[in-house]
Amino acid sequence: MSAPELSRLVKPRALPAEPLVIEASEAERAALAERFGITGVPALSARVDFATKDETVLVNGTLTATLAQPCAITGEGLTYDVEEPLALRFVPAGSVAEYAPDEEIELDSEDLDEIGYEGDAFDLGEAIAQTLALAIDPYREGEGADEARKKAGIVSDEEQTPSGPLAEALAALKGRSD
Repeated sequence: MSAPELSRLVKPRALPAEPLVIEASEAERAALAERFGITGVPALSARVDFATKDETVLVNGTLTATLAQPCAITGEGLTYDVEEPLALRFVPAGSVAEYAPDEEIELDSEDLDEIGYEGDAFDLGEAIAQTLALAIDPYREGEGADEARKKAGIVSDEEQTPSGPLAEALAALKGRSD
């Protein structure tokens, strides 16, 4: 397995007292764009605060980024900004509950974004990269999307008028219920 594109190791025994600001370098942003299959990541930073609860390290903050990718309809390039909250829990290996593949479980808000780590450090950078991946909208549309749909003759469900025997029967039933 290769090293993460954005790696920032943090030691739980030496957490920063002040907020930590992480700025991704140009090379890191280019590698992340390739990993996530988008055109580019012109900007990526995160500002986080640390707290502890027992052996758990709580990380709260905000990820901000600028993303570049093709429009899902036209393929033309578009750029947009994202701002995502970070609420992560880093727990020592063995503290994360193991579940059988077919076992039904219920998660509460404290179980979400829980990340196990081994050794004397956890990789905050990789957690930030994964949060960025979730913020990418694979169906993002640019300004020309509606015009491209019209040129191709694609209409929305709201604009489409159903026709045929089934549509007539449904319309007749709807008329009775009104």
